[in-house]
Amino acid sequence: MAASGLGEGSTAGSKTYGTVTASLSLANTSSTHPFSFLPANSLEPKATRTKGLTEIRGPYYAPVTNTYLDELLKDWGEYVDGVKFAGGAFSLMPEDRLRTLIDTAHKHGCYVSTGGFIERVLSASGGDKAVVSKYLTTCKNMGFDVLEISSGFLSIPTDDWASLIEFTAAHGLKPKPEVGIQWGAGGDASIEELESAGTRDPKWLIDRAKTFLDAGAYMIMIESEGITENVKNWRTDVISAVTSALPADKIMFEAADPDVFAYHIQNQGARANLFVDHSQAVQLACLRRGIWGTGSTFARVVTFEGTGEHFRKGGRAVHNEPSEKY
Repeated sequence: MAASGLGEGSTAGSKTYGTVTASLSLANTSSTHPFSFLPANSLEPKATRTKGLTEIRGPYYAPVTNTYLDELLKDWGEYVDGVKFAGGAFSLMPEDRLRTLIDTAHKHGCYVSTGGFIERVLSASGGDKAVVSKYLTTCKNMGFDVLEISSGFLSIPTDDWASLIEFTAAHGLKPKPEVGIQWGAGGDASIEELESAGTRDPKWLIDRAKTFLDAGAYMIMIESEGITENVKNWRTDVISAVTSALPADKIMFEAADPDVFAYHIQNQGARANLFVDHSQAVQLACLRRGIWGTGSTFARVVTFEGTGEHFRKGGRAVHNEPSEKY
């Protein structure tokens, strides 16, 4: 699998998205870092990364332009794996400008996600298969890699949701369903409004995530509303239930708040898959590498270089083996 489960034809030092091939610098081995002699956490290089993924929000709360995105990824692209549109912003852009933004992300080895706009497509079309197919085909033709399938505002049967995942994959896109516990999630609702809507049991989330992975989802996005966003008290019990029940390389938490992504790093480690705002990419990178943090994380986030051997042995403990085998 490529660094983010995307980009067929990828090599150790490059990824190919559509017609754009990106050369990737390797954060832990690059001689271009003048301070590489200083100790920092060892993380997988971008070209082969499957854990510790960082997805950033693109245009929505701020109008991320091509010039800004290009400059951001020139400087920090090795710490960013994906770029996600939000609120259907891409549907308002002229084709040439949208293609330019997508190509820029690909140039820097990042996948591009639609965000959860399919909710709008489903609600406007009543789930008409032809309309949904046209939407998926257009997304694929524009160069999108990942199609997020959220339903925070919708009531949709689980079997229909799973069929939509299969339908998305058949169109050549990576299906990324978003699941959560909060009814009416996905907007800028108040705490009181969401509290009155109610929440689901965490088991509901986990059962559906497993069904969606079986249906071909490449990753599950965990909606933050009702867990760490727009709540009076964080539902850390939900986070624990999710991380205990689902594979770490198949879940990504929304964490577009520094306190939230710091909590995930504290409790899952530096290789947690996280979605943050583009303005937070550098702060998260410093936290993952263990070079900076707040009073609760400074010098406390660490990794172990032997992890690669553990993974190559299938993640199982090996007993009574000579140390040189490691």
